[in-house]
Amino acid sequence: MNSFSPSPVSDSGSPILPVPGPRSPVPSTLRVLMLAPTPYFADRGCHVRIYEEARALINLGHQVRIVTYHIGRDMPGIPTVRIPRIPWYKKLVAGPSWHKPYLDLLLFFTALREARAFRPDIIHAHLHEGAFIGMLLKRLLRVPIVFDCQGSLTAEIIDHGFIRKGGVLHRLFGLLEDLINRQADFIIASSTPGARDLLENRGVPPERVLGLIDGVDTEIFRPYPKDEARRALGLPPDSPVVVFLGILNRYQGVDLLLESVELLKKRGTAPHFLIMGFPEEKYRQKAEDIGVADGITFTGRIDYAQAPLFLCAGDVALSPKISATEANGKLFNYLACGLPTVVFDTPVNREILGDAGVYARFGDAVDFADKLEGLLQDSALRAVLAARSREKAVHEHSWDARAKRLAEIYANLVNGE
Repeated sequence: MNSFSPSPVSDSGSPILPVPGPRSPVPSTLRVLMLAPTPYFADRGCHVRIYEEARALINLGHQVRIVTYHIGRDMPGIPTVRIPRIPWYKKLVAGPSWHKPYLDLLLFFTALREARAFRPDIIHAHLHEGAFIGMLLKRLLRVPIVFDCQGSLTAEIIDHGFIRKGGVLHRLFGLLEDLINRQADFIIASSTPGARDLLENRGVPPERVLGLIDGVDTEIFRPYPKDEARRALGLPPDSPVVVFLGILNRYQGVDLLLESVELLKKRGTAPHFLIMGFPEEKYRQKAEDIGVADGITFTGRIDYAQAPLFLCAGDVALSPKISATEANGKLFNYLACGLPTVVFDTPVNREILGDAGVYARFGDAVDFADKLEGLLQDSALRAVLAARSREKAVHEHSWDARAKRLAEIYANLVNGE
């Protein structure tokens, strides 16, 4: 098993990279224009980060406007502005698309119009497309931009199979990624490994980077009685239940998850799997094809408000995501619900879970099945990890602490420091 040295942490418990210089007092109110080039809100990890950051900033007294695509749904309490409706574009799932250039052009003009009325103090741009739009707005509005980076652009589109590694498009997107990184006044990365990648592989100066990982609202995500959750979902009351919540695709490791389910069934280990997320049709069919559908409940898309209860139907949670540097936001919700969790052994997963996780060799479905089977057979270990998980969520992963640190970054930039 690989080992990783611990990352430096702030007093809130969040891993960070050092930001030299004095910190300015945070003004009582800042106006934040948040760019979200995505169909926000669609009950997935990137959107949860956008929502929780905005909500926590508003709770601190700041004003936030989110500018986003035409599809998705508005979340209560957060003003949201959308581009004009594009009737043929209805994609809610994650991943690159050749439609995005014209959607992002519309997002630029929508954001410019909103900015002229809102008069923001700062632009907070999510994802590389948002940072590119923010780079253009910065020149017109003369306000600083914070880039919320959730992973390498080129690594993501290669992982999604959108371009070929080493090809012409790979090199072009690499140049674009470097341009965006240079133009941002400050970059917050959703993981410390992601921040290190910016420093070591992208040449971003250390004074412009901070690893500000995701958080969780532990008042909303908390342990609920298992029987209540299982009744709501019609799950077997006495069988062990293993849960997964997230987008269903290869990149999230769902193919490997089903391979592990098949392996366990052949061994005679028969927990019930609750797989929550979308698009599920392909994986329903795959489960039928490999003969494991009788042991799986596919729920389809789960409303974010229902997620805390439904997660608590589980005895164990899974995240077989196959990315070494991209954020893994679902883990925070697993922790807060007190769920022992099996993941692949990556720096991101270790940063979040620490000693509350069970780690399998990266990309190895057999070892993943082994680790899950061992955890299901060890009730004492599950109890220890459950308590450890909840404690870690409460003491280390508060969104309020993250938002205060983010507001300090805003204040330094607005004051020209």
